[in-house]
Amino acid sequence: MSGVIANAIELLRQFFVWMSELDSSIALRESTYVAPWFQVLHVVSVSLFAGSVFLMDLRLVGLGSTRLPFSQAQRQLFPWQMAGIVGANLTGAGLLFANPMTYFANIIFWTKMIAMALAGLNALAFHFITAATMAEWDSRPQPPLTAKLAGVLGLVLWTNVILAGRLMYYANTWFRQ
Repeated sequence: MSGVIANAIELLRQFFVWMSELDSSIALRESTYVAPWFQVLHVVSVSLFAGSVFLMDLRLVGLGSTRLPFSQAQRQLFPWQMAGIVGANLTGAGLLFANPMTYFANIIFWTKMIAMALAGLNALAFHFITAATMAEWDSRPQPPLTAKLAGVLGLVLWTNVILAGRLMYYANTWFRQ
């Protein structure tokens, strides 16, 4: 099993090395203006996404907008969530493309990626399991336990993503080899 994991990590490392040697990756990495704007747009996109997700998760937990039916909150916030996640993914991919080897060796970056994957699984589980019964609890101030759990997990995981995203630039200082 450990050999399979080691091989997978080596393949991933080779891919990151290959990406870092592309002319377009080098140009983006060395650009004076483009790379910083990717960073700015990434922060704006993440803020838009996280803000709208937090509003939704607070409603699920029963702490925010409890008079508003969940389905109505979802209808209002979903377009903003999608705009934010598309922008965050595009700009995040650009940042990764510009500095792949910096991120490959960064444990906090991988923590962020794992938290994002878990948050996505939480959203899918909510959508396919808990939201299926939404008609029964939609207008209640306090949703069922499964919805509250999805909300708490969402808040914790997306907070982890944001914190890791801001802290990963300090990993080389904190974890010197």
